[in-house]
Amino acid sequence: MIMKSRLLRYSRRLFKVAALACCASLLVASKPPSLLEKVKASGKLIVLSQNGPTTYFEDANGNYTGFEYGMLKAFARELGVTLEIRDVHDLGHLFNELANPESGAHLAAAGLTVTPERREQVRFAPSYFEIRQQVIYRLGESRPRTVKDLAGKNIAVIAGSAHAEQLRKLAQRYPDLDLTWQEVSDVDALELVELVHTGKYHYAVVDSNAYAVHRGIYPKTNIAFNLTQYQPVSWAFPKGDDDTLYRKARNFMLRANTSGLVAELREVHFGHVSKMNVGGAQTFAQLTRERLPKWREEMQSTADKYELDWELLAALSYQESHWNPRAKSPTGVRGLMMLTLATAREMGVNRLDPQESIDGGARYFLQVRDKIPERIREPDRTWMALAAYNVGYGHLEDARILTQQMGGNPDRWADVRDHLPLLAKRQYYKHLKHGYARGWEPVTYVQNIRHYQALLTWNNRIEEQRLAAAAANDDGEALAEVPAAEAAGSASAL
Repeated sequence: MIMKSRLLRYSRRLFKVAALACCASLLVASKPPSLLEKVKASGKLIVLSQNGPTTYFEDANGNYTGFEYGMLKAFARELGVTLEIRDVHDLGHLFNELANPESGAHLAAAGLTVTPERREQVRFAPSYFEIRQQVIYRLGESRPRTVKDLAGKNIAVIAGSAHAEQLRKLAQRYPDLDLTWQEVSDVDALELVELVHTGKYHYAVVDSNAYAVHRGIYPKTNIAFNLTQYQPVSWAFPKGDDDTLYRKARNFMLRANTSGLVAELREVHFGHVSKMNVGGAQTFAQLTRERLPKWREEMQSTADKYELDWELLAALSYQESHWNPRAKSPTGVRGLMMLTLATAREMGVNRLDPQESIDGGARYFLQVRDKIPERIREPDRTWMALAAYNVGYGHLEDARILTQQMGGNPDRWADVRDHLPLLAKRQYYKHLKHGYARGWEPVTYVQNIRHYQALLTWNNRIEEQRLAAAAANDDGEALAEVPAAEAAGSASAL
């Protein structure tokens, strides 16, 4: 009887344990998935950013590139999901949308400076970059050297930017200082520098990396002084109880800083800033003598094969590589015609083989030119094809659409050329299909090639005249060696 009672109590205990275990399993099963789990389940990482030169933009082949894009692509790949970037034109809207759970955005990545004010709104991952805020002034004008020198001047900053925050702090620190500024909406750093370059504002405040990219475009501007010390830049995440995605990004960023990923992307997208070299007339003349003769015959035969002007092909290859068959850019294009790996594969050539590179480059140029509407007459068709070869056909079409919208002739290179630089201005590119592009580059690119082609044509004519003169002299000397009677006889026989 005692044994039976003990068995009964033991059975009841087992039942209670089993019931508790069942309840616990039900509670675990009903626990909602974490944010990280939701992202992986959806197969998509949604990021807020701003289309531009230091974040992400479309390259000449129609593919997205840029420093932020490279980082985000690597993070999405680690998560096993695809990347979706939503372009937000205003920084204030960006932070508001990030804080709104209904927006569906997971993070923001737009070269965002980490500031105490922003930390109150969002949480930042570890920094991957550092910038300084710099005051830009116009050369020829009095250079400001301290904050006090900014008093009474017109200063432009991007609306909602960390630069505006910094000026507000300075105004509070120096209440007696007449410090005024204008927060300009719908612009980027390039446009602010242009405003100073043209004299519309005395000064502008921009990030150091942005100015380093743009300074060669506006030579009438320069750095006055650094408004801040180095400040960290990073990704921003909404605040909340679920930090699973944030912790994943934090670990990714720490590894990216130590593995070389950040350094590699910085070199690709900003390393060229200190290496830009236009190449003057003296260099061109020297390389025309020393390098061009090695490839001239191959260029002439390739041009004949595809019914091209060989001097145009030579000018194009000089612009691309200075006729260096081993040339390599920070972005990975290589060879005499500086083809991307994808283009070389499409053309079926080895881009490091000079003959194949010339052939592949010629065929790719013709492929691009064939896309240009046939109604566009030469030489405009060739100039537009060269621009598309450089910046991408999609961006050229955007410029032609913009040209037409603004009353120009989209089939005339001179009109399109004047509108291409507008692709770098937010007020224009935000409405265009292919977004931001360094629109001033194809303008310079085409101008350089036309100049090189003209020089080559002129040099060839001079060379032909010299050869003809030398041949005439040789004939004269040969005739002088023949007796007069024989010479007369030969003449009459003709």
